[in-house]
Amino acid sequence: MPDYLKQSRTLQKQKMFFVYAMVVAAMLCLAGRLLYLMVNRADYYGEKAKEVHQRQRKVKAARGIIYDRNGIEIASNKPVSTISVIHNQIRDPEKVITALSELLQIPEDKVRKRVEKVSSIEKIKSNVDKEVSDKLRDMKLEGVMIDEDYKRYYPNEKLASRVIGFTGADNQGIIGMEVAYDRYLQGIDGSILTMTTARGLEIDGKAEERIEPVAGASLYTSLDVNIQTFAQQAAQKVMKAKKAKSVRILMMNPQNGEIYAMVNVPEFNLNEPYELISKSKGTGLSEKQKQEKLNKMWRNACVSDTYEPGSTFKVITATSALEAGVVRLEDTFFCPGYKVVEDRRIRCHKTTGHGSETFVQGVQNSCNPVFMEVGARLGVDKMFSYIKKMGILDKTGIDVPGEAAAIMHQKKNVGAVELATMSFGQSFQLTPVRLLSTISMIINGGTQITPHFGVRLESSDGKAVRKLSYEKKEGVVSAGTSETMRMILESVVSQGSGKKAYVEGYQVGAKTGTSEKLPRSSNKYIASCMGFAPADDPVVAALVLIDEPQGIYYGGTIAAPVISELLDDALPYLGVERSEVVTTPPA
Repeated sequence: MPDYLKQSRTLQKQKMFFVYAMVVAAMLCLAGRLLYLMVNRADYYGEKAKEVHQRQRKVKAARGIIYDRNGIEIASNKPVSTISVIHNQIRDPEKVITALSELLQIPEDKVRKRVEKVSSIEKIKSNVDKEVSDKLRDMKLEGVMIDEDYKRYYPNEKLASRVIGFTGADNQGIIGMEVAYDRYLQGIDGSILTMTTARGLEIDGKAEERIEPVAGASLYTSLDVNIQTFAQQAAQKVMKAKKAKSVRILMMNPQNGEIYAMVNVPEFNLNEPYELISKSKGTGLSEKQKQEKLNKMWRNACVSDTYEPGSTFKVITATSALEAGVVRLEDTFFCPGYKVVEDRRIRCHKTTGHGSETFVQGVQNSCNPVFMEVGARLGVDKMFSYIKKMGILDKTGIDVPGEAAAIMHQKKNVGAVELATMSFGQSFQLTPVRLLSTISMIINGGTQITPHFGVRLESSDGKAVRKLSYEKKEGVVSAGTSETMRMILESVVSQGSGKKAYVEGYQVGAKTGTSEKLPRSSNKYIASCMGFAPADDPVVAALVLIDEPQGIYYGGTIAAPVISELLDDALPYLGVERSEVVTTPPA
């Protein structure tokens, strides 16, 4: 045999051997991979196979109920349904499309896209009223799934809307207590597992696996539906009478910080939170513009907006001066109707002047020159020391979101003029909740409290109860100064500028205020009044702010009567009896 034939056969044998070797190697690799998948990845692929033959649907957990201090529901749940379709189970698509479009009021083309989409399950609409879902259920449409769900419902609609807050489509809190306590209210969703064929058809006779949902915890609050109603009605009445831009009211227990009422009128409907208060304002707006208006509508101005407190801040200045020992009750001052500070002539609200007056009379008269002198006696260092000590520069820690901090001068920038204006409540800003919390500390014996709504959380079965606690700090103000300030503020009502806050049968303490909004040339004002009762042992403190009233704008004239009305309603309701001694209204 020729040598070239021998060489050719040898090459052929080598090639065949190489091919056989490659085939054997590949088979060994495949066998190794198969062994690896069968042993090491068995659990993983077992789960994947299970998923192919299972369909999981969520069962929504009921959100926790929110109650007022008397156990009245202020946020609850309404049963609704979620409507879905399973493509592989639909036998008459046109009938399904027509029925869903008509009953759910969704355009037919949108329903068609979802019905014809090849997927394991496709949601058509959530939050469907029970009456509608019952009609669908009666039609027994193949491939249409109806799952029970819950929609948040607010029985009192506009009551305390910015305080309670509302939830979104996924039942998560958006504003107010709904978002502040969201992690407790949410609960844990359950599920339904259904066995299916590889084509996605449910297997008849195969039992469902059901994991029951766990309802969210219920929240019990200090908010009182009746007191809140009193306050909202009073706010609406004075807003209408004075054609004001808005009215804010805060009512709380000054001893422990529990808030009875927080009003921001006009309020909005919690069951329709995306509807602007004035529907005409929503016409012709872009989506961005509408969202900006909604954000403003949802804003809790008692907590999130700052303002110049005006003469109500004189309570803090007077307390600081008494604590520092720079003034005595019998000290005398003279008010010619103004005071010159450096190159500024700063006037009193009584331009003709109050003449000679004691410190107590200066508080009663809300005399600016008296307080400018008191501020000068304190000096910048002591003024800031007491402002800091009494928490003015800190947020209160209230249990609703969006609290704003005070806007205050930097100490290094405060001269004689700034110190003078600060002493009577101008040239800086704070929130209403900050002011009333600090005044509550002054009149309760000197204990700094945290304003709050939440009282306790309770599991859905009632077995687990968690009492909520809040920070307190005793001795911020001495008991003696607290008692003196209660006496002085009571005299503001019985003898001074707060006479219109008088309530028959009760000793009321109060301080009025009128502050001009920026820019000063705008001639826009905020009329305010703070009041509390009984003066010797307060159970309720209140603050009223009337924003941009038309006509007369003095706090002592238009805000003090609102305090009188609020306390006249709240005190008997809270169980405080009127004095048997007939009191005479101040002249």
